[in-house]
Amino acid sequence: MQIKNSKILILGGWGLVGNAICKKLMKYNPSELIVTSLKEEEAKDAVSKLEVEFSGSNCKFTPMWGNVFTREEWKDINPSELFNNEDSRHGFIHDVFSELDDEIANNSALFGFINKSKPDVIIDCINTATAIAYLNVYSQSNKVLNDIKTGNLNSLNIEKLIASSYIPQLVRHVQILHKAMSDNKTGMYMKIGTTGTGGMGMNIPYTHSEERPSRVLLSKTAVAGAQSMLMFLLARTPDSTIVKEIKPAATIAWKRITYGEIRKGGKKIELFDMTPENAISSDGSFKFDNKSNVVATNEYLKSVYIDTGENGIFSKGEFEAISALGQMEIVTPEEIAEYAVFEIRGGNTGKDIMQGLDAFTLGPTYRGGYLRNEAVKRLNHLEKENGLNSVAFELLGPPRLSKLLHEANILRLVNENVKAILSISDDELASKATELIKQNTGLRKEILSIGLPILLKDGKYLRGDFVKIPVRRNQDEIEFTKENLDQFCYDGWIDLRTENFGKWKERLTNIIEQAESVPSDDTSSGFVYDEEYWNFFNSIEPGKIAGWIFENEDKGWRFKR
Repeated sequence: MQIKNSKILILGGWGLVGNAICKKLMKYNPSELIVTSLKEEEAKDAVSKLEVEFSGSNCKFTPMWGNVFTREEWKDINPSELFNNEDSRHGFIHDVFSELDDEIANNSALFGFINKSKPDVIIDCINTATAIAYLNVYSQSNKVLNDIKTGNLNSLNIEKLIASSYIPQLVRHVQILHKAMSDNKTGMYMKIGTTGTGGMGMNIPYTHSEERPSRVLLSKTAVAGAQSMLMFLLARTPDSTIVKEIKPAATIAWKRITYGEIRKGGKKIELFDMTPENAISSDGSFKFDNKSNVVATNEYLKSVYIDTGENGIFSKGEFEAISALGQMEIVTPEEIAEYAVFEIRGGNTGKDIMQGLDAFTLGPTYRGGYLRNEAVKRLNHLEKENGLNSVAFELLGPPRLSKLLHEANILRLVNENVKAILSISDDELASKATELIKQNTGLRKEILSIGLPILLKDGKYLRGDFVKIPVRRNQDEIEFTKENLDQFCYDGWIDLRTENFGKWKERLTNIIEQAESVPSDDTSSGFVYDEEYWNFFNSIEPGKIAGWIFENEDKGWRFKR
């Protein structure tokens, strides 16, 4: 990827790794660095320092700020405040759990960052796993369970529990990221990930006052792993953004070493005292709220510390412990920046885990392909032996697949020859198909019993005991509008209306034209869908047609094996 004259968006650019990457990028003359951080002052501070350090450069430095996991209108609101407000809490839950649509995407702060900056490259240095996992579903669960025990169940705690669900948030985050990059034709996405444990195993001694290993810490690792697998899917999406991830497996250090006030969560740590003569008896029970004789000193903790960026600030003792040989040890931000930028430029560092997953996952095999043909032969034999067509059971999904298979099968039952189908008018095909459904009781029962309604030529419909489409979501009925009915038919209704057979004839024509465009004297491996593949159009094979539709119409095909 060419960095020179490129616009690069660095998510989390004020942080330890983000700042190091910004500096490394400047060696290759980008046209603009868009530097983001959670807080306005952080983003502006990062930009002002870059402007001073690289004052002789023609590169433009642009600050952006806010929480990328919420709507743009809420991006500067503290998450606890966001969840304590009923309107924003309900809106957050809606944005995470509803089907993704343009409104949800356009309202997203992340989508806004990408849509406004239109970067050539995105480098994501945000610790996504920490941001999501530290909403702490465990503490929220305990509150709800306690409410149940005491008979005081309330909607606030239930809604907060829903809002703290990790996987739905992560999935929505990646969906919005994918849409934003696709819409803006982003060339590359580089993720700086995490192991969640600094590279240590289940015996990690660092916890958050819970059991060992800490379930909160392990949740962070689980989210980080889930995100990597979602990145793996993005990286395997054809004609899309190139995706890479570098996953540091050690403590990242450091940003600065200094003396000053110690802050936790952005707040100064106030000093409190209790003199020995006011010590509390350890007889009886410990009372959490017994703060008698605790004295506020109006002073704040100051000390020497090392700032490790996103991992927080450590005392000398804490730093010595966590960085000791055999503990998390250390990787420097400059090393991460070196690897990240080299990968962006097209180099191979051996540290891109997407490349590693591609190399070590087991894809399709020659044996699998060979035996697949044998399996199809056996299935064909059993179909003839039992006098039936094995079409669809609605076990693979989606319902659209079953719908396409059954519609192709109906065409096959009208006439097996593809070109003969094209010679029949749309209206006549609709009439023949409707008559077939009326007369062929077995076929009709099979379709209806797997949850697929049948829309007849006259607009009436048949249904079975249950339906797959439309999906029932807390409603008893859905109005029949032209738009809704068309969507039902696209998603999973057998559509015997005249216009649908026009679409099928257009589809079959495209298949023929594609096959006939293959030069007759080209017998190389360069083509798949030639005339021989389609049996010279003497038969309609629903499975082959469905596969062709998924690849050529729905653009659902793989390019990595």
